[in-house]
Amino acid sequence: MVRYPGRYVRVVAAALICAAATACGATGEPASADTPPRTSAAPPPPAPPDPATVGADELGEVPILMYHQVTADPAGEYDQSPGEFRAELDRLYREGYRPITAAQYITGDIDIAAGTHPVVLTFDDSTGSQLRFTTDGAPTPDCAVGVLERFAAEHTDFPARATFYVNNDPFESDPRALPWLAEHGYEIGAHTASHPDLAGLDAAGVQRELAQNVRAITAAAPGTPVTTMALPLGSAPADPALALAGNSDGTPYRFAAAMLVGANPAPSPFGPVEPAAVPRIRSGPGAVPFDSAYWLDLLAAEPARRYTSDGDPARISFPRSSGNRLDPRWADQAQTY
Repeated sequence: MVRYPGRYVRVVAAALICAAATACGATGEPASADTPPRTSAAPPPPAPPDPATVGADELGEVPILMYHQVTADPAGEYDQSPGEFRAELDRLYREGYRPITAAQYITGDIDIAAGTHPVVLTFDDSTGSQLRFTTDGAPTPDCAVGVLERFAAEHTDFPARATFYVNNDPFESDPRALPWLAEHGYEIGAHTASHPDLAGLDAAGVQRELAQNVRAITAAAPGTPVTTMALPLGSAPADPALALAGNSDGTPYRFAAAMLVGANPAPSPFGPVEPAAVPRIRSGPGAVPFDSAYWLDLLAAEPARRYTSDGDPARISFPRSSGNRLDPRWADQAQTY
């Protein structure tokens, strides 16, 4: 018989016990390959701050900016260079604005950090200067989407969010464009099939333009909700209700909001907003009366006018002095201070 020192026996016994425990698991039952690893519970997210400490007022005004061409050679007052667009993003970021989509605005789904202000970036006419691709399928650096994507990559708390109001055959008829926008979290909105003045069409013509547009969008990017629209030329049909809902050739459409061309900030979605006529601000450096530079200057000088988030999308916070601006539909979520 071979004798082993007592210490060696104890070590071997301990190793055997440890191995058995590993094989059986903590419950004493045989371990299974399907048994998930044990992990500690993630800590809960921090609670939003007291609305008063960030000066929250979710009944304030929201700038909805309107862009058209973003090109190296701006040809008109609706155009900007990529550098001018980047400069405006810089200003918005410095002044505490954070992007949301038009759909988020009109539905009140505003998910930005406490103390920041929502801004909506909208692009009309679906031109190639807004989105075109390199040979490897990425947005070109000088198109509007390329500038915004690069800015968002450099400022991770400023997401690449915008709403594109498209016509039929958008973005130089590139079939990649609408699926790419949908896959990357951008909103695609309606801007009619052929960009007519809706005031000059009869009811059937208005509905045909919008139904054909929705049909083209959903065919190019199946499953894409078309929640908002922008009026071409800012011109409403004789029956403004047809800008929001109708039907043509078996294709119905229903929008939560119709966007105008100008020329002032929009009211809070929880206040006196008119869904068929939501105002936008023409983007620009101050050369055109009441453009974005004018209004951003004014809102910076009068910060109490701005929508300031409380950081909690489930509640609507505002000072008691602002309570007269609350639409009664939202009373259940209201929190005053």
